[in-house]
Amino acid sequence: MIENHLTLLRLSIFILILCTLLLAEWKWGFRRYLTSKFERLIDNLGLMIVSSVLQRLLSAGGAVAVALWAMQNNYGLLHHIALPQWLVITLSVLALDFAIYLQHLVFHRINLLWRIHQVHHSDIGFDCTTAVRFHFIEILLSTLYKMLLVVLIGAPAFAVVLFEILLNGFALFNHSNLHFPPALDKWLRNFVITPDMHRIHHSAKWSETNSNYGFSVPFWDKLCGTYVSDPELGQEKMKIGLPDEDNSEPVHFVDLLLMPFQAQK
Repeated sequence: MIENHLTLLRLSIFILILCTLLLAEWKWGFRRYLTSKFERLIDNLGLMIVSSVLQRLLSAGGAVAVALWAMQNNYGLLHHIALPQWLVITLSVLALDFAIYLQHLVFHRINLLWRIHQVHHSDIGFDCTTAVRFHFIEILLSTLYKMLLVVLIGAPAFAVVLFEILLNGFALFNHSNLHFPPALDKWLRNFVITPDMHRIHHSAKWSETNSNYGFSVPFWDKLCGTYVSDPELGQEKMKIGLPDEDNSEPVHFVDLLLMPFQAQK
């Protein structure tokens, strides 16, 4: 099936980017880790594996399969507008990216969803493996959300695959423990979200945690007033982790799975 070939393509690109960034962090890592990188690697990749297996079992091909079904049945806005294919793909990718920005914001604003999303923010380190540190409930909710959007938009399967590849690649990049010279970082922020920009979002200070929600392009944060350019304590001294928590000890795999169901402090 075409979905299987596309999944293999996405996985191959994901592994290539992940390995490249792990090597780059080993060579040019910016911040010192407060806990074992190997333990965090096991915890974070463990969450990813659980989420991926459940997603595969429960979503029957995910957003790509839904895109193919919508195309065959002529569902979705873009299937009813005569536009060049390149524009359809561009609009689809931009619409999906903005939708993920909104999803991220909502997961911060609604307490029930924050209980799930805090698994991602509980990482007291910050590197490319943080990009896959999500509770399986959040992954499943996000998958359902994207499937619905794909049908409503009428996004073609190619646009969905392209979006997923870009989303995964940019998420790995902007969670990486890398740092660019200030002038270069400022210039890059005109086009993409840099590690310094997204690191602010992982600050243990509420006003900084509730900012910089984008995953790929900086436009949505700047347009919607959620952009913060610099952390109050600076990139090297800012504390990373959950606001109102001690953040001195790592949270490991089993506790991460249980975290959304535990009583709030």
